[in-house]
Amino acid sequence: MVADTPWISIIIPTLNEADQIVATLKALPYNDPAVEIIVVDGGSSDDTLQLAEPFAHTHSGPRGRASQMNAGAAQATADVLLFLHADTQLPTDGLAQIQDALTNSEVVAGNFRLGFDAPHTILRFYGRCTTVDLPCFAFGDRTLFVRRPAFDAVGGYPAWPMFEDLEIVKRLLSNGRFAFLDATVSTSARRFQANGLIRQQLRNTLLWLGYHIGLNPQRLKRFYAYPET
Repeated sequence: MVADTPWISIIIPTLNEADQIVATLKALPYNDPAVEIIVVDGGSSDDTLQLAEPFAHTHSGPRGRASQMNAGAAQATADVLLFLHADTQLPTDGLAQIQDALTNSEVVAGNFRLGFDAPHTILRFYGRCTTVDLPCFAFGDRTLFVRRPAFDAVGGYPAWPMFEDLEIVKRLLSNGRFAFLDATVSTSARRFQANGLIRQQLRNTLLWLGYHIGLNPQRLKRFYAYPET
C-alpha cells in the first residue's frame, strides 16, 4: 500500500453540529494519510463547517442525510467507505476491526455495536439490544462500513428522508456477507434526554414497524420531528 493513499474514507453528514463535531473528529486519526475524512454539510447556520475544516475535507451538499452521504461518497477516493454520524465516536480500535473484518473477501459491509454517552440503565439496555445480529437493527448510528464496489452496485443510499440506513443494508445483503463487529461506538443520548427515554424509544419502534410493513418513508417522516441529519 502506498503510504499517502487512503484505504478508508470516513464520511460525516452534518447539520448544525457545532457542539459535537470537534469531539467526533478528534477521536479519528485525522493526521493519518491512510484515512480520508470528509464532512458534508447540509446548510448549517452555526460554525460546524469552520470547526471541521482543520480536521477534514469539507463540502456543502443538499440537505438530507442520504443525499449528503452520497455526495461524500462521490468525493471519496478510498476503496472502503465508513459513514459516521456527527454525534458518534468510533472505538479506539474501530478501524483495525474493520480492516480485520475485510480480510474475509466475502464480507462487503458491516457495522458496530451501539452504546450511549449517558449512564442510564434504560440506555444500557437499548445498547445491549444491538448485540442481536440482525440486519433489521442495523441503524445508521451503528456506523456502516462498506466496500465501494458493493456501495456502487446498490446505487448508494436511497434518497429517503429516513430509514435509508436500513434499506441500504437490506440491498447490500445481495452482494455478500454483512459483519457485525464486537466493538461499540458511542453515540449521543441527546434525543432520548430531550424527549424522554421511553417516549423516544416508543416513537422509534412504531416508526421502525411502519417501515417494515411497507409504509412510505415520506409519510413516516411526518412523525419524526427532527432534521434529516
